[in-house]
Order: sequence, then structure tokens, then C-alpha cells
Amino acid sequence: MRLFQKYFISFTIILMVLFAGSNTFAFLGGKFKTMKPKQGNLYISMEKVSDGKAHYFKVKADDGTRVDFFLVQSGDGVIRAAIDSCDVCYRSGKGYVQEGNVMICTNCGRRFATDKINEIKGGCNPAPLKRVIEGKNLVISMKDINANAWYCKFK
Repeated sequence: MRLFQKYFISFTIILMVLFAGSNTFAFLGGKFKTMKPKQGNLYISMEKVSDGKAHYFKVKADDGTRVDFFLVQSGDGVIRAAIDSCDVCYRSGKGYVQEGNVMICTNCGRRFATDKINEIKGGCNPAPLKRVIEGKNLVISMKDINANAWYCKFK
């Protein structure tokens, strides 16, 4: 086997390990489920997001911007909603990843308790989205998505 082939195989194996054990999948946009508004709102089944894990979504705002956001059920049982960006790091377009009961900014590394999402606004905190519960659905207005689209212009 040639030296080049050995290096190529080794490099490929290393990349596979890195991709499997990192949040690289998130950076490539694979974690976002595409949403389509109905009557000016997004409807998300609470049953599908009530597991304590962050669930990532994307929707096109009226200005054409792809807006990424996440929902996560915090330890107190509340389903929280936030733009996948913040006032400080939005230009990086990197968003957040979950580690236990915290969301971590993949740009600066700051950690945010899930039970503070939607409670604290500004700075490097995940930008909150208003949400209401209608029956078995969590509902987010496209007006709120449109108002927060500027956070995602750099993605």
C-alpha cells in the first residue's frame, strides 16, 4: 500500500470518529426539522418534545431568512422555546447544543440552565420565543418568528 493511501485511510477514520463523537452533525444543519406555518402559526406536538431533549426546527420567515429555533423541556416540566442564537454571538451562526440540563453556546462556550430559557433575555442567553399551549400543541406565532429573524441572517 502506498504511503498516500495509508494517510488517506487514517485521515478518513479520524474524521469518522470526530463526526460520530461531536456536534458536527448539528453544524451541517441535519438536526433541524423543517416547519411549515398554518394560519400564521407553527404547531408542534407537545408529546414529541416532552422528553427533556432539545428539539431543533427551522422555518422560513416572511423575508426569506431561515430561522432556526429549539424547544427543550426543562427539569421543571416546562417546554421552553428559543431562537438558536443570542444577542452576542448571532453573527457566528453556530447556535446551541444540549448537555444535560444546560444549553451551550457553540461559539463562546457559555452554559445556560434550561429552566432559565424564556426567563432571561439579552446578552448571550438564547433569544426567547413566545409560545402558548393549545390543546396538545405548543404554538409559536410567525409574527414572533419574523420579529426574531434578524438573529439568523448570518447562517
